Amino acid sequence: MLLLLWHDTLGIGGVGREVYVLYRHWYELLALGTFPVGDVTWQYPPGAGLVLLAPGAVPWLTYYQAFVALTLLADAVVAVALARAGRTGSSAGAWLWTGALPLLLHLPLARYDVQVTAFAVLALLALGARRPRARLGGALAGLGAMVKVWPLLTLLGTPRGPATRRAWTSAAVAAGALLGVMVLSFAHPLDFLRQQGDRGVQIESLGGSALSLARLLAGWPGAVEYRYGAFELTGPYVSSVARLALLLTAAALCWLLVWRLRSRRWNAATPLDAGLAAVLLFTVTSRVISPQYMVWLLGLAAVCLTSRHTTQRPVALLLLPAAALSSLAYPGLYDEVINVTPTGVAVVALRNALLLAATVLSCRRLWRATA
Repeated sequence: MLLLLWHDTLGIGGVGREVYVLYRHWYELLALGTFPVGDVTWQYPPGAGLVLLAPGAVPWLTYYQAFVALTLLADAVVAVALARAGRTGSSAGAWLWTGALPLLLHLPLARYDVQVTAFAVLALLALGARRPRARLGGALAGLGAMVKVWPLLTLLGTPRGPATRRAWTSAAVAAGALLGVMVLSFAHPLDFLRQQGDRGVQIESLGGSALSLARLLAGWPGAVEYRYGAFELTGPYVSSVARLALLLTAAALCWLLVWRLRSRRWNAATPLDAGLAAVLLFTVTSRVISPQYMVWLLGLAAVCLTSRHTTQRPVALLLLPAAALSSLAYPGLYDEVINVTPTGVAVVALRNALLLAATVLSCRRLWRATA
């Protein structure tokens, strides 16, 4: 992975450009005490600012080198935590993380999703431990949510009663405290909220695959444009597809709420399995499925495999070819994907089909095991 990042010429190339151009630009603004203002590519909660500022604490390295070093450190933290959990459960989780992350090639080292995943992994391991630590798990999930929102989903599987109250209270306190610090320390910490509503349908999402297939098979007249930091499809029916994605996300939330109400059987693996199912649901129904989202899913699948009681082993296996196809699509064949060629569309569509199958299987097995 480091060698690929050093050369950074595979496929479309320039995977690390996001760090040494975009992240470095944001770092310089944050160092002056302000979040990006009116920047359509800044779409992250305030806690992300601390992750982007962290490389500045290693002054003997360049920003790019320090960022990669800290990402490797987060990777090591996750690996050690999974290995320790495997001592009383299964070592399969540590093996999955160690072996599957390189399927994404050098992408994980050039994005901050490994750091975010570390929060979610540690939160779930605390919640699913032999002696669950709900307050610690909740606090970690709350801090992770302030960095990239989705780690909050890891709390959906906490058992009813005191554990849920302690976890959600800790999450709220931790997130609120961090938000308060960021509001007092930086200008415009909530400007990211303005950049969310107008996003369209990214070419790598499920909706993007449907529109791309329509262009190939039925002559749909849409086009691909670079907007909001991603390549999006524009043209007839795009707004309808985007609205449908939002409705499906709402339906996914409703299903998760029904699952919680109907569930009667909990074991140590239930919080882990529910976390993976929830993130899968929100991933496949999103208008955006960036390739780095696979880092989240691999991390959560690895946590599930630390428990011998998990229902998600087949789901974890489905995520392996999905990760490989993601790296084939980006950076390997991204020119083909952008130009909506049969090869590019086929690779992304197959990846998305695997993610959809993994989501359905995950939810079905979770429901059967608990409800």
